[in-house]
Amino acid sequence: MTHGGSRNNLLGPNPTPETIERLSLETQVTAQTPPTFLFHTGEDGAVPVENSVLFYSALRKAGVPGELHIFRAGPHGVGLDRFEDTKAWPDLLKSWMDHLGFLNKEA
Repeated sequence: MTHGGSRNNLLGPNPTPETIERLSLETQVTAQTPPTFLFHTGEDGAVPVENSVLFYSALRKAGVPGELHIFRAGPHGVGLDRFEDTKAWPDLLKSWMDHLGFLNKEA
């Protein structure tokens, strides 16, 4: 599934199916892809949640540490806004980063 606006901005208005497939993010995952934390909302009207599921699946297949959280509600581009349904994601990220040893234990 493709976010049409992003595809057009990056690939132009008429990319070939081969170009779309070759440049789809989930096809770019390798064992060298860095550990990745993903979160998405089921209500995201701009980018299908399936994109995050596909990327997470590619991480697993490549043996790359990943974590995916799908929140029931929330708009596209939640960021650090503290919407009620997505407010837990920064703490989930911190916990995941701590578990992987990315955080300074003394901070």
